[in-house]
Amino acid sequence: MILQALVEHYEDLAAQGTLAHPGWSDAKISYALYINDAGELEQVADIRKIPEDGKGKPKPQKKRLPSPPTGRTSLAIKPTFLWDNSKYLLGIDNKGKAEQSIKSFQGSRDFHHKLLDDVDSLAAQAVLAFFDRWDPGTAREHPALADKLEDILAGANMVFRYNGAFLQDDPRIQEVWQDHYDFAGDGLELLCLVTGQKGPAEPVHPSVKGVAGAQSSGAALVSFNGDAFCSYGRKQSYNAPTSKYAAFAYTSALNHLLAERDYVGRIGDTTVLFWASGGQRAYQSFSVASLFGAPTAYSASDLQKMMLDLCQGKSVLFEETQLDPSTTFYVLGLSPNAARLSVRFFLKNSFGAFIQNIQAHQERLEIVRPSFDKFETLPLWKLLDATVNQKSRDKSPSPGMAGETFRAILNNTPYPASLLNGTVLRIRAEQRDKDHPDKPFKMTRERAAILKAYYLKRPHSDMPKEVLTVSLNPDSTNIPYVLGRLFSVLEAIQSSANPGINTTIKDKYFNSASATPSRVFPTLINLAQKHLRKLDKGWSISYSKQLTELTAKLEEEFPDRLSLPQQGAFQLGYYHQTQARYQKKSLE
Repeated sequence: MILQALVEHYEDLAAQGTLAHPGWSDAKISYALYINDAGELEQVADIRKIPEDGKGKPKPQKKRLPSPPTGRTSLAIKPTFLWDNSKYLLGIDNKGKAEQSIKSFQGSRDFHHKLLDDVDSLAAQAVLAFFDRWDPGTAREHPALADKLEDILAGANMVFRYNGAFLQDDPRIQEVWQDHYDFAGDGLELLCLVTGQKGPAEPVHPSVKGVAGAQSSGAALVSFNGDAFCSYGRKQSYNAPTSKYAAFAYTSALNHLLAERDYVGRIGDTTVLFWASGGQRAYQSFSVASLFGAPTAYSASDLQKMMLDLCQGKSVLFEETQLDPSTTFYVLGLSPNAARLSVRFFLKNSFGAFIQNIQAHQERLEIVRPSFDKFETLPLWKLLDATVNQKSRDKSPSPGMAGETFRAILNNTPYPASLLNGTVLRIRAEQRDKDHPDKPFKMTRERAAILKAYYLKRPHSDMPKEVLTVSLNPDSTNIPYVLGRLFSVLEAIQSSANPGINTTIKDKYFNSASATPSRVFPTLINLAQKHLRKLDKGWSISYSKQLTELTAKLEEEFPDRLSLPQQGAFQLGYYHQTQARYQKKSLE
């Protein structure tokens, strides 16, 4: 299913001209080797591009070239046709393995002779002459390499240029390469599981590059490296027979998606890819903006209106593309696993259905927003950050929890218990930052939103809907919720009586007050009476009235213990009451 969807995406992009046809791919090239009829190296030109702002290092230029071989390692000599690094084209590198470099050069020379010996083309004969006359032993002294040798030896890719044109543009050479690619290989004749057609199967699939945390040289999505994973005597990827075309197509689509960094999401250790049937990029852009808060030219209110229209089945214009809610949409999550990739999730639905689920998630998260908070809607990364200790060295959320939360959002299913547990743990453990005493902690907007959304999706008798509101519900008689409101008022009284105080009752008593109210509240109320006597008459009467109204909603005795959902109601009551107080102050 995954490979079929990726092959279809490749075909969409190939039809647009975005991706190369089989046998060709985009390579990053830094230098061009200018050769003449006799195969002499006349010039080495730097073809890297300078950034438009003029800042930073020059970047290699992308060129469509013959695809590189699969399974190349430091010991396996597998040259690339018409382009490569210095080891294969010049017979030198900076790794100190001269013998291996010379063997690589000789392998490249033999490979080019094999393909071009019978080609009636001046360009083909020129490159063969280059390989025949080039001497790796004197390469470092060649004047054309003098001022570029250090960069070239560092691994830069090079391509040949003859008579004012690149060799890969020669029609005769193109034809030879295509014939070689199409008929090369002696794979077993098997039924392709992707295309359903019988033909030679690809034993080693091309590498996938760009997954965060995976090897920079690339990792495999489909591979078998041990007898325990094989069956019926088949080795390597013959255990999951995939034709040469399908292997090229799905890896080309994956590498293209991963290369477009602006349209790639990140959740914990998982790299998230989006694509739509038809290959229109605007669907990816809209999804990344909606879920991850990626920058866009549209305002938050504009995006919200578009989401509402899509939820109603209406098409919307976004980035000059008409987004159709009925379009098939895919979401794939990949994580690194040594030299391989793990599939965290793969989701398929209509684009409109995904947007409906995201909208429902955002509505569940909606809660009163502090004045300093600039986010109109909470992006996923801020939610996950709420479960992380920001003072720890590793500030990444739990990979398993992050992936499960993401799936729950897109499938509109209950949130994982690990999300709630991580949030509650941070509420209990977090202490005020002494260097930033004014910085919000414990009951942040994100954590309150998580509590609200979690119990809206997982109803519990100890967490009634009357407390799962956007803002303060002054009519609620839920005991834990009222206790949370009462704690907020007691904290306000203390702060008013002691202006500028750094440590409030929240720092010392919040956790115990939410878990064992009977042990804490009598002490706090007695303390509040002393604080009230420090205030002027107006404030004292106002706070006393609030205390009377809240205690009237409580039973004669405070509860001995509160369950986990009841503690959540306490925390929401505290958050709502505190925000109501701050909002009133800002209005004044």
